[in-house]
Amino acid sequence: MPSPTEISVPQLSRLIGLPQAPVIIDVRTEDDFADDPRLIPGSVRPSSSTPPAVAAALAGKPAAVICQRGGKLSQGFAALMRHEGRAAETLEGGFEAWRSAGHPLLATGKLPPRDAQGRTVWVTRARPKIDRIACPWLIRRFVDPNAVILFVGASEVLSVADRFSATPFDIEGVFWSHRGETCTFDTLLDEFGLDIPALRKVATIVRGADTARLDLAPEAAGLLGISLGFSRMYRDDLEQLAAAMPIYDGLYRWARDASDETHNWPTAKPGN
Repeated sequence: MPSPTEISVPQLSRLIGLPQAPVIIDVRTEDDFADDPRLIPGSVRPSSSTPPAVAAALAGKPAAVICQRGGKLSQGFAALMRHEGRAAETLEGGFEAWRSAGHPLLATGKLPPRDAQGRTVWVTRARPKIDRIACPWLIRRFVDPNAVILFVGASEVLSVADRFSATPFDIEGVFWSHRGETCTFDTLLDEFGLDIPALRKVATIVRGADTARLDLAPEAAGLLGISLGFSRMYRDDLEQLAAAMPIYDGLYRWARDASDETHNWPTAKPGN
C-alpha cells in the first residue's frame, strides 16, 4: 500500500490522459533514461534539476515525480517541491513498476526538439475542424502537456516551422500527416507507440469524421457536426481548441470506460 505521499501504478494509470492527471515529472538519471528512453505518457523531463524552479513552472498543478525505482531521487525531489508549497507525490516502485505492469510507454525517438522552456512547438493550418483539434488534444494529454500549438495561414506553415523551429503537422508532404487512408491522429499514435485501445477507438471516430467516411463509426457523424459547429462559434483558433478539449476528454473517457453502456428514457412509472 502506498504511503500518503505516493501514488500507486494502478492509481496513476487511471489518470493518464485525463484533465485531472498530475504533471508527471521524470527525474531518472541520464544512464537510466538511456537504457530505456521511453516515457510514461504525459511526462516531462525537466531541463532544470532544481525542484524550486520546476515547482514554479507547474502553475499550481499537482505533480507525480518518477525515478527508476521510486527511491531517493523521486522522493527527495517531491519533498523539496512540497517544501515550495506544491502538491507532489512519487510513483510507488517508479518507472520499473510501471513498465513491469505492462502499461503504455511513449516512444521518444520521433519526439520533436524542445524550446528554451522545455516545450515542443507544433504548427498547422488555421481554422481547424477535426484532425487539427484532435491532434493537439492527443499531444497535450499524452505527449507533452506544455506543447505550444501554432495556427497560421496554410501557405505559411512550412515557413513558420523553419523560422520558429516548430514541427509542422496535418499538411501535405510532412512527416506528421495523413498516410494513405489514415489521419494525422493515427500517425501520432503509431510513431509514439501509443497502442492504447481507447485511443484507437477514438482514432477511428476521428478518421471517419475527418475523411467523410461516416460509416467507420456511429459516433463519427456526431463528431463531425460538433466540430463544424465549433469552427463557426470561434474566430480565435486557440479559443476553439481550449473549448473543444473537453469534447475529446469525454470521448476518450467514453471509449475507455463506457462504450458498452446505453441510455434510454426511464420506463418505470410512479406507482408501478
